Amino acid sequence: MTGLLNILLLLFLVVSALIAVCSRDLLTAVIIFIAYSLVMALVWQMLRAPELAVAEAVVGAGATALLLLAAIGKTRRHE
Repeated sequence: MTGLLNILLLLFLVVSALIAVCSRDLLTAVIIFIAYSLVMALVWQMLRAPELAVAEAVVGAGATALLLLAAIGKTRRHE
């Protein structure tokens, strides 16, 4: 069961990274990046590295996401 969960999480990471890179909408890319960071924090926790998991959650899904969202807010969106 754990092996299947690991495979699904890693597959999600690969797919979400590809979607974030290929996305033409910046807001969509940032939201997918946040989901990627949260799943990566879960993977670090499963690898028994809780310090890295917390750092990934705080920096990846928290601070970086806020900075990216603030940058998007300062720009104009073209529909």
